[in-house]
Amino acid sequence: MFRCKSAAELLEEAEKQQIHLPFQEDVSLLATQVFINGREIPNRIAIQPMEGCDGTADGKPAELTLRRYDKFARSGAGLIWAEATAVWEEGRANPRQLWIREENLDAFRAMNDRIREISMKENGFVPLIFMQATHSGRYSKPEGVPAPLIAYNNPLFEKDSPIPAERIVTDDYLHRLVERMGEAAKLAEKAGFDGVDIKSCHRYLGSELLSAYTRPGNFGGSFENRTRFLRESIAGAKAAVSSNFIVTSRLNIYDGFPYPYGFGVNEKDGLIPDMTEPKKLIGILHKELGVDLLDITIGNPYVNPHVNRPADTQPYALPEEPLTGVARMLDCTRQIQAAYPDLTVIGSGLSYLRQFAPGVAAGAIREGYFQIAGFGRMAFAYPEFAKDILSGKGLDPKQCCITCGKCSQLMRFGSKAGCVVRDSVYTRLYQEATAK
Repeated sequence: MFRCKSAAELLEEAEKQQIHLPFQEDVSLLATQVFINGREIPNRIAIQPMEGCDGTADGKPAELTLRRYDKFARSGAGLIWAEATAVWEEGRANPRQLWIREENLDAFRAMNDRIREISMKENGFVPLIFMQATHSGRYSKPEGVPAPLIAYNNPLFEKDSPIPAERIVTDDYLHRLVERMGEAAKLAEKAGFDGVDIKSCHRYLGSELLSAYTRPGNFGGSFENRTRFLRESIAGAKAAVSSNFIVTSRLNIYDGFPYPYGFGVNEKDGLIPDMTEPKKLIGILHKELGVDLLDITIGNPYVNPHVNRPADTQPYALPEEPLTGVARMLDCTRQIQAAYPDLTVIGSGLSYLRQFAPGVAAGAIREGYFQIAGFGRMAFAYPEFAKDILSGKGLDPKQCCITCGKCSQLMRFGSKAGCVVRDSVYTRLYQEATAK
């Protein structure tokens, strides 16, 4: 259980665990600007993509979607990285996942206009807004029941119930999906987003391909083939949009699964990160394809959530102390930022630290771990967290995310996701889901 009452206690606990947490009391660094492609991000706080599973059946933002983004607009964050938005219906993670297509552009445009209007009124600035373009791959549930589309069979996940071979997507399918990612980027720009994320994290299809060592053909085996989908999708997206529209990715650089089923892992021990291939890939994205911003993450929220969502409890016995997970996330991100100092890197995994997260975020920026601090679960629990950080007020422990995981449980239940502890709307939805 997280019991630290002061920063000193937190740092003492980290020292006991032989973990270095960058920390500084002065968090004013978080209020400074960042520029990408000539576009200003007003401060160094980003809201990470957190799916609400609450759109309409045809993929438009619905009432709870708009309610959530209204809160994000008021938050004070300089970058709002909007949630996973499907590019094809069959790649939706649930029947209410947002879906980018021509018929939905007016609804997305209205949502983005609303975010900017609220933020300008409340905060005096307009944040940048990105869309996360996704294909859910093995986690696809467009009708509410599993309908996986996979890059390859993975016995670690499938165990004694392998997914039928006909559900392995073909090379032709992936070539068409590359084209669709370019089309989705163009639609995102038309819908008023400032940038698009070609999602490649958390074992959705784009991420899974990075570890497709056992897959034959143009998208498996070699480093060149395994990275082909991401490289070509980013190139296609950049060709489809204007020069100041930002093309980026939320990228898994470490999966935490043994070789040959994990990307960014030591071939002899999959629990040990190996940044050789991630650094090589990022070098290509940055130096050759002109990607100047990357959102770094690790792990899989479905299988090893302790890796990317450190918490005091998980759906299984904890294999490590939560601070170990925080430190791993920080160190993996630090290695990327150190390799490419002129790349703007967004860090993750801070919410577990509660009211001490701003101090660690500021310390991490000062020490070169990343340049922007990303917050996911915290934004669900504490909508005005960024405003309280930037004002100097600091975070109220009674409003912070307690990393209980119930927002994720709501998703697993097939319900709509939000903070069960801090928001009565989701308290009721959780009660209804658990009563069934």
